[in-house]
Amino acid sequence: MADQPKNFGFGEDETMLRDSAQKFFSDNCTADKIHGLVAQDHNVHRSNDCLWDKALWQQIVELGWTAVCVPEAAGGIGMPLVAAVALAEEIGKAAFPSPLLSTFNATFVLNACQSDAAVKALGEIAGGKATSIAFTNQQGSWEPADTDVSLTNGKISGTSYFVQDAKKADQFIVSAKQGGDIGLYLVAADASGVEIIPDSIIDLTRDQAHIEFKDVDAIELAPAGSGDKAIREAMPAILCIVSADMVGAGEWLLQTTVEYAKTRVQFDHPLGFFQAVKHPLVNVMLDIDGAKSLTYNAACAVDTDPENAEKFARMAKSQAGDMAVFSSSRAVQFHGGIGFTWECYVHLFFKRQMHNQVLYGDARYHRTKLADLLIGIAA
Repeated sequence: MADQPKNFGFGEDETMLRDSAQKFFSDNCTADKIHGLVAQDHNVHRSNDCLWDKALWQQIVELGWTAVCVPEAAGGIGMPLVAAVALAEEIGKAAFPSPLLSTFNATFVLNACQSDAAVKALGEIAGGKATSIAFTNQQGSWEPADTDVSLTNGKISGTSYFVQDAKKADQFIVSAKQGGDIGLYLVAADASGVEIIPDSIIDLTRDQAHIEFKDVDAIELAPAGSGDKAIREAMPAILCIVSADMVGAGEWLLQTTVEYAKTRVQFDHPLGFFQAVKHPLVNVMLDIDGAKSLTYNAACAVDTDPENAEKFARMAKSQAGDMAVFSSSRAVQFHGGIGFTWECYVHLFFKRQMHNQVLYGDARYHRTKLADLLIGIAA
C-alpha cells in the first residue's frame, strides 16, 4: 500500500479551486435562484423539460472546470481526483443543474480507454464539450456485460437506460456488445439514428433519459474485449463523484436546518433548545463527516493506491447513501409543517439525495460488494 499524501493530497491548488467554486455558487446559484429555475411549476402533470442555465455552464467551461481531470497531454489541467471531488461537493451544496458531474464521469472512462480516439475526446471535454456515459440496461445494471446495446457492421443499435444529463450532453460514451465482448464507442447526441427519450424523475435539478440507437455511426474508444476493463477501472472515481455530491447536499440540509432550529421559536424557546432536535442534528453532522472523510480517502486512493480504490469507493458510497436518507428525513421533519411544502427549498435537496443514493447502487448493494471483496461472500 502506498503512503497516502497529507490531507488526501488536497493542496494549495485544490483549495483555490474549491474557494473559487464556493464564490461562484454564492454569487450565481443561491437556493432561491435554483428553485425559481427548476421548480416554477408544482403541477405533477407538467411537461418534462430540461431546465438549466446554459450561460452559467459556459462560465464554468471558461473557468476550466471541465478540464480539471483531463491530462495535460490531452489539453487539460491534470489535477488529482480530489479536485473534482471538491467541485462535486460544492455542486451538491448548490444543487446546481449542469452536465459537469456526468462530464467528469465520462473523463474517467476516457482516461481508462488509452486510445487515440479517447485522447481526442478528452481534448474536446477540456474545451467544454458536455459528455455523458450510457452503459446501463433496462433493469438498472451497469455491469458491462449487461448492456442492451450491440455493435454490428460498425454501427450500434439498442437502448441505454438511466443516462444522466442526457438532454444537456453533446455526446455519449456508449458500451456495446460485439459477440460476447464489450467495447466503448463515442456517439454525438445529434447523430442520425439517436433518439433521446426523457424520463420523469424525482430530482428537479437533473434530467435523465433512455436513449435509442438505430444503426448509429460511432467512433471506437475501446475495442471489443477491453471496454469492460475501462468501465471497471473508472467506477471507483465515478462513485467518489456521486458520494461527494451527496456530501455537499447533506451539508446544505444540515446548515439550513440548524439555522431554522436556531430562529424558529416554540414554547418560548428556539427549536434547537430541545434535545429531541439538537441530538439528531449532531448525528447528521457525524454522518456527513464520516461520508466526507471516506469520499476524500477513496478519491486519494484512486490516484495513489489503486489496488484499494474500489474498496474505499464502495465504503464511501455506502456511507454517503445512508447519510443522504438520514439528512433528508431530519431536515424535513425539523422544518415542521412547512418542511414538506413546495415553497420550502428543502425538497430540492431531498429529491437530489434520493436520486443520488440509488445511482450506481444504494448502500446495501455496496455493502454486499464489500463483503465479497473482503471476505469472499458472493453478491
